[in-house]
Amino acid sequence: MLKIVFNLVRKVVFAFLILYGLDLLVNSLNVLIPINIFTLGTTAFLGIPGLLSLIAMFFIIR
Repeated sequence: MLKIVFNLVRKVVFAFLILYGLDLLVNSLNVLIPINIFTLGTTAFLGIPGLLSLIAMFFIIR
């Protein structure tokens, strides 16, 4: 049980770091991907494909 919780926390922290790093990189391009529970969950669960889908949704909605 402790291993599952540790793995989940590790994925959420990794997702936060990726989203924050992406925000720093694309801030000059006016791409805004907010860091909230939805984006953290998507990135933690799906990984890089989830992050790419969030970026694609930004451009589709915009």
